Amino acid sequence: MSLNSSLEQLLRKYGELLHSVDGWFARSAAAAGDAVVCGKGCSACCRGVFDITLLDAYYLRQGFDKLSSPVKEVVLSRVRVQLDLLRSVWPDMSHPYILNVLAEEQCERLMPEDDLTPCCLLDENGDCLVYENRPMTCRLHGLPLIDVSGEIFQDEWCTRNFNAEDPLEKESLRWDFRECFQRELMLFQEFMGILLKQKINELDTCVPMALLIDFDTFDWQGWWRENSRQIRSVGFPESR
Repeated sequence: MSLNSSLEQLLRKYGELLHSVDGWFARSAAAAGDAVVCGKGCSACCRGVFDITLLDAYYLRQGFDKLSSPVKEVVLSRVRVQLDLLRSVWPDMSHPYILNVLAEEQCERLMPEDDLTPCCLLDENGDCLVYENRPMTCRLHGLPLIDVSGEIFQDEWCTRNFNAEDPLEKESLRWDFRECFQRELMLFQEFMGILLKQKINELDTCVPMALLIDFDTFDWQGWWRENSRQIRSVGFPESR
């Protein structure tokens, strides 16, 4: 996948943001001790299909494209199986696999919470093949997300963690989540400016689809002209 200087700089900044999230998680896990079992090598929650931003998809692809050809083919064979199943819910699914053209109820059917299908990017030992390039949501999962101000962004956590205490009361888990998410949005808007020449707030896909997206030669601006009205009609915040 080719990169121009603007994209290289953007990916560097996004990588720094993702690593700051990793730092928060590592500090929180260390402070919690045995109450937290999440960490590298645990893939119990790496199940089902879930949405990720288009920027996360692009960042993920940087890691996937570095894998050996035999490993990539194994992953892509799983992706093709998953896409066949997803088309039973979304028959018109086609490149560039953007979820925002679907109504909310269609997305819920496409990505049911009880789907236990392992992520296509897990190896035979359950380890993530693209761990350093995994999406933001993968890095945040497992702990409640509470801002230093006390604002709650996510009040759920992995059931393997905190079996004997309430993590919502632990100030050691709090972090600058509002600032983090604001930075994420700014970087996403910058990415959309490069890709679409538009300031867009949200475009999502999912992991299996992300591995098939043509970021280099696809006519993204033409696609946006044809689909922006539909995206607005289903209620997604697409601009300004």
